[in-house]
Amino acid sequence: MMTGTPLLSLLIWVPVLGGLAVLAAGEARASLARWASLAISLVTLALSLLLVAGFDSSTSAMQFVEMRPWIESFDIYYQLGVDGIALPLILLTTFITVLVVIAGWEVIQTKVAQYYAAFLIMEGLMNGVFSAMDAMLFYVFWEAMLVPMFIIIGVWGGPRRVYATVKFFLYTFLGSVFMLASLIYMYMESGSFEITSLYALPLGMNAQVLIFLSFLAAFAVKVPMWPVHTWLPDAHVEAPTGGSVILAAIMLKMGGYGFLRFSLPITPDASRELDWLLIALSLIAVVYIGFVALVQRDMKKLIAYSSIAHMGFVTLGFFLMYAIVDRTGSLGGAAMGLQGGMVQMISHGLISGAMFLCVGVLYDRIHSREIGDYGGVANTMPVFATFMVLFAMSNAGLPGTSGFVGEFFVILASFQANFWFAMLAGTTLILGAAYTLWMVKRVVFGEVANDKVAALQDINRREFFVLGVLAVSVLALGLYPAPLTDLMSSSLDNLLNQALGSKLVP
Repeated sequence: MMTGTPLLSLLIWVPVLGGLAVLAAGEARASLARWASLAISLVTLALSLLLVAGFDSSTSAMQFVEMRPWIESFDIYYQLGVDGIALPLILLTTFITVLVVIAGWEVIQTKVAQYYAAFLIMEGLMNGVFSAMDAMLFYVFWEAMLVPMFIIIGVWGGPRRVYATVKFFLYTFLGSVFMLASLIYMYMESGSFEITSLYALPLGMNAQVLIFLSFLAAFAVKVPMWPVHTWLPDAHVEAPTGGSVILAAIMLKMGGYGFLRFSLPITPDASRELDWLLIALSLIAVVYIGFVALVQRDMKKLIAYSSIAHMGFVTLGFFLMYAIVDRTGSLGGAAMGLQGGMVQMISHGLISGAMFLCVGVLYDRIHSREIGDYGGVANTMPVFATFMVLFAMSNAGLPGTSGFVGEFFVILASFQANFWFAMLAGTTLILGAAYTLWMVKRVVFGEVANDKVAALQDINRREFFVLGVLAVSVLALGLYPAPLTDLMSSSLDNLLNQALGSKLVP
């Protein structure tokens, strides 16, 4: 792996350098910028498929490892590697980026080269987050990816885009400062920024608790967890459709990935001690934010709150393991919670991206996101209505769709931890159906509400392709999740052993 083709570096730098080349094309070559961006994103997707083809899912070891000196005086290396946890997220990133490029083909008419360049550069930086095996390299990618998203919302966003971008940047940046402090502390203790070496660093309980809380500050904002979630609805409402898709489908998953890569294996004793806090915050997100979604009148804001509720399942699944093991001694139940959280991350990436694209299709025609401005869309856009209802059903957790699989795993695991955890988590099946069907009923069904809806044209071939690919993906994962669960099984088992161990100083 050390001497082979540097696939991970290519996954990072092909879109980054390609984005810079697209930026150099300038506004005068808009068509060239579009086609070049599509080609670069397709090449990056092909590279991620090569990664999957060469991946050995029977081992939890890091694969496709690359290591080169970077800042040797501080023992900082350009070190990359992937396991069964990172690989599905890289594949999701490259897949969604291609769809975002196609979705903006006719919609974006101003600053086309800059728009696509920002997405390509952000794709490379997000791949860097998922593949970095040096903590300082991870931090650089983690912070750098904020810049393209800041630009995307700030330039192509809605009327309150400046407020939304500043709030988004401050929330995410300030949370990450605490993570940086902990990384520096562990470097002073271990003499290394290598993430796997930090797993073996013995730490006292006080140190673990402080490090865990600093990681929580960074990752909870990104998920986002209640009560640091308020930046997300504003960012989604003001972002262009492509920005909302990437934000919901990929960037939120980085918080969940951070818990798996840092919090659980580096601070296992503190994770066990404070699991009640994460479980409580997760259940609040599932229940309370579900009720908040019920009263929304803006489709984007409703889907944004829905994302917070569904991401609560992710963190719930991750931190149930200690309660399950303490109560039943079952490692299988703990593993089911981890697996459910991971499947939920991938599923939510597909569903939320599809839902925001559906809203984008309507907004491009009527220039309104208000639910009250629609009604009877199925009469004039029957093909689009079919897709939207499918994605809405998946968002509500309909069996046979991807939205059911992860939630089902987590609810089953919750029963092994505590009956009331499962009862509260299960309310999402009611609340999710309530707010999603409330929106669909008023937007899609009924009589044609007004002249604007009556004049709507059904989706074109480009829109059909984007929504069709996502529909196939949602159904494929819902009907046959085994390829995904097999891919990450060994890595999650290894993480489980690390998280259930102890690093307390003798």
